[in-house]
Amino acid sequence: MATKKKAVRKAKKGQRIRQVAAIPFRLRDDGSLEVLLVTSRTTRRFIVPKGWPMKGKSGRKAATIEAQEEAGVLGKSRKQPAGTYSYWKRMTNGFIRVDVTVYLLAVTEELADWQEAANRQRAWLPPADASLLIDEPDLSTLLRDLTIPAADPA
Repeated sequence: MATKKKAVRKAKKGQRIRQVAAIPFRLRDDGSLEVLLVTSRTTRRFIVPKGWPMKGKSGRKAATIEAQEEAGVLGKSRKQPAGTYSYWKRMTNGFIRVDVTVYLLAVTEELADWQEAANRQRAWLPPADASLLIDEPDLSTLLRDLTIPAADPA
């Protein structure tokens, strides 16, 4: 499913809709963890970078691409998802329920200019603080309880 139109068609048939998301993270010099949130384009709420699955790309790769486009960060996504959450996505003709698979992204570079820079703000925060800014309860809990596992095997 590569487009919103396909998602809406699936939703009208009662099928579950899927997205992928990234939680970009970094370790500060003191060893403490920070995560990156971005604002949504329409409501300006803080969210994690997310988007529709991409044909021919794994969920992990699609999440990495979304992080680059929406948050202007490059890095390496963990192989195993960090978790999932569901939310109600605002569409032009109503809302649809979306299930999101979340991947951790170890940030290696933060771009000064990126594709959606004019439409979004970004903020590095400790996970507990980030969780307070997120409206989706399951994502908020995921952020609040976030621990970074040892690196995935190659």
